[in-house]
Amino acid sequence: MADAKDERRPAGELEASVMAALWAAGAPQTPGQVQRSLGTDLARTTVTTILTRLHDKGVVHRHRQGRGFAYVPVQDAQGLTAKRMHSELDRDSDRETALARFVAQLGPDDERILRELLEADEQPGG
Repeated sequence: MADAKDERRPAGELEASVMAALWAAGAPQTPGQVQRSLGTDLARTTVTTILTRLHDKGVVHRHRQGRGFAYVPVQDAQGLTAKRMHSELDRDSDRETALARFVAQLGPDDERILRELLEADEQPGG
């Protein structure tokens, strides 16, 4: 028999699934609506807990709907990725080295895109 601990999902997987459901919906969703869109056997209370944690992290907004809440993402997926990147940089005491190592690990296409973005930002009105 498998240990219950072995059946746990990787950290962040449920939050990522819930966020994907919210982005796909394109409108505020209740925990029940998110639960149905996930098509899993997750309990509504589990979905509610995940949404509450996402709200506490500032990743989703919520507003009253009936006796509960409806949730909507604060940013799109790319905005959330950028926010996470900033959070990681803010945790590091040597920001310059962290950025240098990040850039050193970029592939040629990503490096080109980053250079273009930086150059565009240096242009007047950029």
